[in-house]
Amino acid sequence: MWQCPKCNREFKNTNQSHFCVKPETIDQYISAQVEETQPILYKICETIRNAAPEAVEKISCHMPTFWQKKNLVQLAAHKSHIGFYPGDEAVVAFAEHLTDYETNKGCIRFPLDQPIDDRLIADIVQWRVERINGK
Repeated sequence: MWQCPKCNREFKNTNQSHFCVKPETIDQYISAQVEETQPILYKICETIRNAAPEAVEKISCHMPTFWQKKNLVQLAAHKSHIGFYPGDEAVVAFAEHLTDYETNKGCIRFPLDQPIDDRLIADIVQWRVERINGK
């Protein structure tokens, strides 16, 4: 068993990734991530904010969530990728633009060792806003 030196929780795996304290804001979530991932997360969030300026920011299911009448998109940091969750319909609608990424059930995995396609993220977010607003 491994015990986190910050929160004293015990885990089966050494250096288990976890949140010592549940983040209450997206900035708290990002600041709890490894230093190399933080700028990527900030850039993705900036892209989402610009594409959906009316979206409310919150933490839901321990993930940064952008909400506009309902769940617009979520994201989560992982060891080798950023999980971006725009929903099943968006993944299907943008399938031809997602051939370079692993996808499944409403999730797009953006590898951390490749540049993040901000334009693609903005297009998906704007598409989601249009669907939610009934356009």
